[in-house]
Amino acid sequence: MKIRRIGGLTAAIAVSALALAACSSSPSATTTTTAASGPTTGIVSVNGSEPQNPLIPTNTNETGGGKILTLLFAGLVYYDAKGAPHNEVADSITTTDATTYTIKIKPGWKFTNGEAVTSKSFVDAWNYGAKLSNKQLNSYFFEGIQGFSYDADSDLTGLKIVDDSTFTVTLKQPEADFPLRLGYTAFYPLPSVAFKDMTAFGADPVGDGPYMFKSASSWEHNVKADVIPNPGYIGDRKPMNGGVSVKFYTSQDAAYQDLLANNLDVLDAIPDSAFGVYKTDLGDRAVNQPAAIFQSFTIPQNLAHFTGAEGNLRRQAISLSIDRKTITDKIFQGTRTPAKDFTSPVIAGYNPNLTGSDVLDFNAAKAKQLWAQADAISPWSGSFTIGYNADGGHQAWVDAVANSIKNTLGIDAQGSPYPTFKDLRTVITNHTIKGAFRTGWQADYPSLYNFLGPIYGTGAGSNDGQYSNPQVDTLLKQGLAAKSVDAANKYFDQVQEILFKDLPAIPLWYSNVTGGYASTVTNVQFGWDSVPLYYQIKKA
Repeated sequence: MKIRRIGGLTAAIAVSALALAACSSSPSATTTTTAASGPTTGIVSVNGSEPQNPLIPTNTNETGGGKILTLLFAGLVYYDAKGAPHNEVADSITTTDATTYTIKIKPGWKFTNGEAVTSKSFVDAWNYGAKLSNKQLNSYFFEGIQGFSYDADSDLTGLKIVDDSTFTVTLKQPEADFPLRLGYTAFYPLPSVAFKDMTAFGADPVGDGPYMFKSASSWEHNVKADVIPNPGYIGDRKPMNGGVSVKFYTSQDAAYQDLLANNLDVLDAIPDSAFGVYKTDLGDRAVNQPAAIFQSFTIPQNLAHFTGAEGNLRRQAISLSIDRKTITDKIFQGTRTPAKDFTSPVIAGYNPNLTGSDVLDFNAAKAKQLWAQADAISPWSGSFTIGYNADGGHQAWVDAVANSIKNTLGIDAQGSPYPTFKDLRTVITNHTIKGAFRTGWQADYPSLYNFLGPIYGTGAGSNDGQYSNPQVDTLLKQGLAAKSVDAANKYFDQVQEILFKDLPAIPLWYSNVTGGYASTVTNVQFGWDSVPLYYQIKKA
């Protein structure tokens, strides 16, 4: 890649090098031939799911809500199809020491209610997201800023407003990749009206992005969410269509049939039942490309028989009893790759040869041996279950994984379906689920840390299994403070070597984005994180 300034970033060389390295190994994207030279007016229909919570950026950490928020809001930076960051609301992000960052906002930026986007819009939103009493799922993303606390209800003292268009962010330690994170939803700004009634705001959010809700009824719960172009948007993601309708499906098969019938324009998840035929069905409109997606299932830390020495043996035995290659070959037909770590091959620094990764290899004899050792500590009883959402096309692989465990270890193992993704996420977030459960990670920004810190750091917002290891926490912080991506990744490799021993989650495979689009649309491009770039899709 030609050396250039990334997204207006004029910080120390170490910061720029990290941003370059993070985007240089991202996958290429799939693009159609554009039929028209200018914007079109058709409404583009895409698949989605009912958001778990009201649409508050700092409390949305799942794909259903995230997909809508990225249409409604603009952050300091955005990511292009290859994962490279570009300034959006930010005019510049600078630092001399990777500890204090000065952020300048472009002039003329407004929310859809006419309120100006200022430094205060970001500072107030981040303080709300970080404050303990607000219980925001994305609070972990503010942990590195001075003043953040898991124990006290305090503002972020590291945030200082210089003037309406300038604010500074002071971190607890140097973190060279901080600017790279600023395109994630947790860092979006909020207008003053949000703080009058945050729940009401989340039902009908006022954003500053390329699209907007026309009215409160634009979000029809459990059916769809419709957005229209924001006429006041001044950024680079200018809509090339007349709007986007995100349709909430309870079955991927139903979505696929709608795609074939031209009742759905873009689908970003082909059902496993169609893996053998979708390329024939769609021709050059079929998409199968690498994406920053990792799939696993998590075993809660307090689950009976899975704590202490007994639990460590059983976690390893479970992992060794799964024939990942056979499952990915037979069910996914070339759209998945057996995992060799906890991250993704499309991220800079990926290492498939880490010490301890052999726990991900199918080894029936060793699995049985370790299970027997665990039984000697405390005899096994009951059934091993894997919770999953029935509306996501997961039954086939969950059944296959459960059968592999059952046949290898001679225990009862089965899937435990929940009707919708929201239903599953609710019991997971409340920590009331009684067994293991499917988990996965779609990267927020292109960094190995993003696959580790938010999921396995103590108290992290997406640490659904409530895992905690002080050594992991220390190594994560040391990696963040490193001055180059290579130095940082050495610490993250050590984190993963510990995770191979503790197995808070059982890695399964990496996902390609397998999708497609109807003959009704053009200029379709799927990004590095598997999400189509909806704003540039054209429909007559």
